[in-house]
Amino acid sequence: MPGYNKALFLYNGNAGNADIEQKLSQTLPVLAKDIKELTVLGTYSIEEAQEACQKHGEKIDLLLILGGDGTVHACINTISKLNRRPVIGILPGGTSNDFSRTLEIPQNLNQAAEALMNGREQPVDVGKLEECYFLNFWGIGLVTETSFNIDKDQKSRLGVLSYFISALKTINQADPFTFRLTIDGEVIEDEAIMVLVMNGKFLGTRQIPIESIDAGDGLFDVLVIKNSNLTLFKELMNIDQPWAETESFQELSYTKGEKIEITTSPPQQVDMDGEINDETPSTIEVIPNHLTFLHA
Repeated sequence: MPGYNKALFLYNGNAGNADIEQKLSQTLPVLAKDIKELTVLGTYSIEEAQEACQKHGEKIDLLLILGGDGTVHACINTISKLNRRPVIGILPGGTSNDFSRTLEIPQNLNQAAEALMNGREQPVDVGKLEECYFLNFWGIGLVTETSFNIDKDQKSRLGVLSYFISALKTINQADPFTFRLTIDGEVIEDEAIMVLVMNGKFLGTRQIPIESIDAGDGLFDVLVIKNSNLTLFKELMNIDQPWAETESFQELSYTKGEKIEITTSPPQQVDMDGEINDETPSTIEVIPNHLTFLHA
């Protein structure tokens, strides 16, 4: 990691004091070595985090975010709109920390700090949906219902396991919907229980089994899940094999594209990076290499 003159370190001030002290002690001494001026700021809401990014974003060289996917999502929605954007480093402090995994950042905070200090800068694509941005994924159907079904108390006790418990509950409740999907002018019409537009490689800590997913290739990876059964599982496991004939898949459709338009019946609520704040119809565009992250 190159040395930086001015950096802002954001962390979630709502965590317990002992937890915060431990996280700060694991990270700050390591990070401060190569940063001339490091400002440390605790935020107590998503709005505070975004205000901090707005206030400091164009004045700093590096933004360090200690938080989960929701905090990262909030910050990049502010930083993406700036004319001058700092390099971003993610310190995994949430439950899934999916995009940090795409950047190959260790999930132990001390190791993560060391990895960032010794890492490299990597340009990363960003998804844009009207005035909203996403970093890891855009999804409708099963993925959104899974987010709704997560028990907050269970999440605090079980962490990552809560996502899988929620997913198991949701599979039996998934209602199919019809869709019209236009990807770079090519039209697909069908019925599905989930549509995923991936920029990152991980979802709920699990890696999507497609090696070619690249957050810096200027393309989205679009997965359409038609049904949840054994055939789907087999197709997912084989999708990236050179011998796989994906056009003959029964329960899964996979393609890449730069611009995606989707309409559904009935309208579907949209999950972006784990945050549900929109519904179809949607028009999604990739902004190539819009942000720069520290990669381990």
